[in-house]
Amino acid sequence: MKRKRKEGGSTTAVCQLRNGDVHPFGAMRSFVPLGGGEERVYREMREAIPVLDAAVAKMVRLCGGFQVKCRDQEAQQKLNRFLQTVPCGRGQMGIDSFLAGYLDSLLTYGRAVGEMVVAGGKLRAVCWGDVTALEVQEGESMLDTVLWGMDSYGHMRPLPYQHLLLFTTMHPEPSHPYGVSMFRGMPFLADILLKIYNTIGSNWERAGNIRYSVICKGGEDLDAGAAQERGKQVAAEWARAMEDCKNGTVRDFVAVGDVEIKVIGGEAPILDSEVPVRQILEQLVAKTGLPPFLLGLSWSTTERMSTQQADLLTSELWALRRTVEPVMRKVCRTYLALEGLDDRFEIQWDDISLQDITQEAQAELYRAQAEKYRAEAQAE
Repeated sequence: MKRKRKEGGSTTAVCQLRNGDVHPFGAMRSFVPLGGGEERVYREMREAIPVLDAAVAKMVRLCGGFQVKCRDQEAQQKLNRFLQTVPCGRGQMGIDSFLAGYLDSLLTYGRAVGEMVVAGGKLRAVCWGDVTALEVQEGESMLDTVLWGMDSYGHMRPLPYQHLLLFTTMHPEPSHPYGVSMFRGMPFLADILLKIYNTIGSNWERAGNIRYSVICKGGEDLDAGAAQERGKQVAAEWARAMEDCKNGTVRDFVAVGDVEIKVIGGEAPILDSEVPVRQILEQLVAKTGLPPFLLGLSWSTTERMSTQQADLLTSELWALRRTVEPVMRKVCRTYLALEGLDDRFEIQWDDISLQDITQEAQAELYRAQAEKYRAEAQAE
């Protein structure tokens, strides 16, 4: 520890081991989007802001599952059994578990990676992996992508079985093949939001437990010893009064002289955080594409999903489905090929139901009536 002497004889200690940064999520403060190294920032954002974590989880659940329709009946039965019971690692089973983890990585990092485990000439498992531990490079052709991983010696090398790997990017850019995270553009606003929350916590930690300032006036004529003794008596009486109040007993505070009692910091106003917090949350929620009330944010007493919001969210979910559908096709086609079965099939996604059932039924009724009137008009 070094000491630097200031003018006037005072010294100031300069600590080398602590930087004085008390921000709990400091990576967002110095974030600069350079195309790489953003994974830690996105993980911290999900951990620090529950709304973003809930948005990813809801997008994954709203995306739903799918069914596979094969032309061959035997292939249909075996493929359905495989998709329901395939191990996915981490104690998970079923292709739906793999799809959930795959979509979670895709939304968070803008890319996701998986692997098909083949043993004995059969497809035994489909697992998702940590995409942040890999590097992506373009192959010999512009259409090829080569995944690099760390070997046993700690060196980055191309993974040996590229044909068994599953890789998807979301909104890839021409400059690099890594894809774009749903959280891109959020770190700046997230940093401001966490500063507000951190300041609120610090203010309540300092001012939440009220501290009092007891000033006893009228002792100007007393000497130093008598003034000190009088201060001790007043402090002792005040401590006993506070202790009895803590135990549920009402006790009066009695002192001699003009006593003034104030709350320390009670005159300092605390800034209103409702408006700036809402403005920032509106920007973050708008980036997710979800209606606010789905994330527990009730900004209006008549908050409900409109038809336009439901249509927009449905289009977002279908775009996400189209992004991961090639991976699901590759898994199904690999299984059928290794089993020697007919590999002709179609993927049918589950319906996305975001509208009110009564409104859907009325719409179907109106369409049926219109068809009926149209047929009668043509018959005449």
